[in-house]
Amino acid sequence: MTPKTLILALALAWATPLLAADQPVIASAGPWPADFIKGADISSLAELEKQGAKFYNADNQQQDAIAILKASGINTIRLRLWVDPTDGSGQTYGGGGNDLATTLALAKRVKAAGLKLLLDIHYSDFWTDPGKQFKPKAWQSLAFPQLETRVHDYTRDTISRFKAEGVMPDIVQIGNELNGGMLWPEGKSWGQNGGEFDRLAGLLKAGISGLRENLSDPHQVKIMLHLAEGTKNDTFRWWFDEIIKRDVPFDVIGLSMYTYWNGPISALKANMDDISRRYDKDVMVVEAAYGYTLENCDSAENSFQAKEEQAGGYPGTVAGQAAYLHDLIKAVLAVPDHRGKGVVYWEPAWIPAPGNTWATPVGMKYIHDEWKQGNARENQALFDCHGKALPSLQVFH
Repeated sequence: MTPKTLILALALAWATPLLAADQPVIASAGPWPADFIKGADISSLAELEKQGAKFYNADNQQQDAIAILKASGINTIRLRLWVDPTDGSGQTYGGGGNDLATTLALAKRVKAAGLKLLLDIHYSDFWTDPGKQFKPKAWQSLAFPQLETRVHDYTRDTISRFKAEGVMPDIVQIGNELNGGMLWPEGKSWGQNGGEFDRLAGLLKAGISGLRENLSDPHQVKIMLHLAEGTKNDTFRWWFDEIIKRDVPFDVIGLSMYTYWNGPISALKANMDDISRRYDKDVMVVEAAYGYTLENCDSAENSFQAKEEQAGGYPGTVAGQAAYLHDLIKAVLAVPDHRGKGVVYWEPAWIPAPGNTWATPVGMKYIHDEWKQGNARENQALFDCHGKALPSLQVFH
């Protein structure tokens, strides 16, 4: 061996394990049923792009994030919709700025790419979850019958716009993480001196009726009701027993699932198995994410740190993130009677960008949650902090 070839051989011997450590080989979670939803919620994308975020495929070529996700196997995009995410003087609340115009523009890109659309209607001006379901500013003085009418008309008119623009959703969520109900206090599911589920069911029926006014066939668009804490079978039974009792029509149960908050995937699987049989409904995980690193890329501390890594059951690495996603998908695929219909990864493209924040000061004021500005979730994306696609995306191939 000549000195030159010896040096080359040694260099390759050193480089190979380094490359292997940097780029783990990730297995697909398939084979995939033809109707299985491999989804991504990219609601923050338009705002990020305005702030200069750029995305790169595995070959370091700059590309539209939607194109990268599609090439990775994603077939469905979830988009949230807020009523009016600005204050009285037009300042944005941040977090993606997902008003009707923003979400419609994203929906056009989604449909142009040949992907399905899951529309998540929050019925609020900003973030909703089990701990907050604030009424839109313009709805706050309405009496309950007027509120029902407004929910119906808003949903009807919203879906009508999507239909007119040629981007009819394939699935619509009537509300987001509805454990505590919606449109508080009238639509709260507990602690309101009785009649809570009667009112909540009335609001849900109003939204569903408004949606269906745009349909030639009630089954043209699947209707989803979505709860957080996907491992909590007692919560799902309590909530859906009441909803079913009141004849609220829907097709799919959506679940959020974060192992570092909710517990193991085995508990999620047991819950999905039970509720799909109990209610004769399809189930889908519509929010899920996991950290690929413990490093932080901006000034806001991350919501996934060493404590979450320990609680979450997987290493906070690219390989750990991929293993979590692989196991989650396999659990959904294994729900009996082909009732497990998909997994949607939450905000895989939410990378840092100058000025980007989960909420501006006026947004924080609206939801009564004062914290620092920035992105606490960038280390749970499926792109690194520079916008390069992570190998974890190969799970969807």
